[in-house]
Amino acid sequence: MCGRYTSKKNPVEIAEEFQAADHVSADRKPDYNVAPTRSVPVVRAKRSEPASGQARELVEMKWGLVPFWAKDPKIGGRMFNARAESVASKPAFRTALKKRRCIVPADGYYEWKKLDDGKKQPYYMTSPDGSSLAFAGLWELWGEGEDVLSTFTIITTDAAGHLEEIHDRMPFLLPPNAWTQWLDPSEPEVAALLEHPDLTRADSLELRPVGAEVGKVANNGPDLITPIEPDAVLF
Repeated sequence: MCGRYTSKKNPVEIAEEFQAADHVSADRKPDYNVAPTRSVPVVRAKRSEPASGQARELVEMKWGLVPFWAKDPKIGGRMFNARAESVASKPAFRTALKKRRCIVPADGYYEWKKLDDGKKQPYYMTSPDGSSLAFAGLWELWGEGEDVLSTFTIITTDAAGHLEEIHDRMPFLLPPNAWTQWLDPSEPEVAALLEHPDLTRADSLELRPVGAEVGKVANNGPDLITPIEPDAVLF
């Protein structure tokens, strides 16, 4: 699963990295503890050019996908992840997979390693060179008029390489050469992309042990990603 990540870069940096038009407030503050139900920057194909798959825009969406047919938007609190193995068949995700795919930019993500004594050690997985990770995602619109809600989910897959040491799942990482195809709503072979996560990037990530403070959603700030001695802070 992927239930916490960081979104530290300002919108201008993210838009430049993903070659997208920036539609996110410049006043947005860095978030070191993104959790479901929070609004964050997401990259999608420009809705004004739906068939091109080329023009991209950076917009803000709420984490936790609310299907268009849902009676209550609170369902989004449970829809923050979608499994790559079943996303094409799940009613909550299959329409979005065909028409509304997105990329979720992240500086890194958190996962908890279960130790032999039953305790858990939080780790922060991040790129050593500071470049953003590109999580495969899906987005949806719910409601009408001024009450319309934009939401997204992050696709996960089996962990690979040294990430398996921490947890059995990981966010589905998209390599840059797959971004255009993934975002293009007219792309018919998108399911095939979900068979090939960016394993090179996955195996290059730094696995950084961090303090237990990240476990509390209210905590935020750069101290959360400061490395500690392995197994020094457990819960």
